[in-house]
Amino acid sequence: MTSTYKIAVLPGDGIGVEIVPEAVKALKAVAEKFGHKFEFTEALVGGAAYDAVGHPLPPETLAICKSSGAVLLGAIGGPQYDELPVHLRPEIGALLPLRKELALFSNLRPCMLFPGLLEASTIKEEVIRGVDIMVIRELTGGLYFGDKYREKTPDGGQKATDILTYSTYEIERIVRFAFEVARKRRKKLCSVDKANVLESSRLWRETVSGLEKEYSDVETIHMYVDNCSMQLIRDPRQFDVIVTENMFGDILTDEASMLTGSIGMLPSASIGGEVGLYEPSHGSAPDIAGQNKANPLATILSAAMLLRYSFSMDKEAEVIEQAVTRVLEEGYRTGDLLSCSTEEKEIKLLGTREMGDVIVERIMLL
Repeated sequence: MTSTYKIAVLPGDGIGVEIVPEAVKALKAVAEKFGHKFEFTEALVGGAAYDAVGHPLPPETLAICKSSGAVLLGAIGGPQYDELPVHLRPEIGALLPLRKELALFSNLRPCMLFPGLLEASTIKEEVIRGVDIMVIRELTGGLYFGDKYREKTPDGGQKATDILTYSTYEIERIVRFAFEVARKRRKKLCSVDKANVLESSRLWRETVSGLEKEYSDVETIHMYVDNCSMQLIRDPRQFDVIVTENMFGDILTDEASMLTGSIGMLPSASIGGEVGLYEPSHGSAPDIAGQNKANPLATILSAAMLLRYSFSMDKEAEVIEQAVTRVLEEGYRTGDLLSCSTEEKEIKLLGTREMGDVIVERIMLL
């Protein structure tokens, strides 16, 4: 009897409601091709949930996520929610609690340059050709989860405080995971911190140094976050696996996205507990929402990561990735991937839905 794999589908806000259906189409194509049975359950999250029920993460949504094998998330937030109380803003009231409730301590963001997009990046081809980096970000600690408060000052102003805290356990957990990932790749690990300034980073570096002897087969280096930011642009091919804390990882992965030509190409996986969460690295892009312009490829590639990490379907994940590679090599583009360099291939501009259709066609042909 064929097993049923349950997937919670959270389109969210903005372009989320456009890109998630394209990833679901790709998953349905995989199910048809390989004889799997996927059960999709859609739920409200983010601003859409706030508008409907007054909270960005309804209990019903959390229950659906916890009872599923994996969660596919689109995007959340928008300027119309910026003035809400902090606990009701989509990013704070939905995304962070989801990570905590599902115990998602590890965020994986692959930064791989597809050959067909070599000309789409603003960085010189000789610098970015062959880039293949996995950034592993600690996801449930640090400033984002620390205590936050404000106090009045004698001059009538305010003082805001955000507390940055990491324990040895939290650091060891994510770093061991990063070492294991590095062992399956090119056996190079770069640990990023700010140990010359921050006490939490000194503990981070001490902990990583203590683990190095257990992973002697992996080449380990330490790098300050400001230097890493510069090196990602100067010589990105020096990196294999990067592991870092929550806020540094948030910033560095957005920077790394430009190596690939567009943040619309970066998928992500948040794992650690029994249920993994998969989402594109970009936001809700309200400026292009509802216009069939959004790039669905990061979401489709996130679906590939879902297959690989939650359902152990490596072959199926590879088919999706190969379909994306082939479509890009054939010259198909969404607007964010257009380039001035079109001499060598005919560029075919597609909308969100049309790009999803082409990916499905290639999946079925592979």
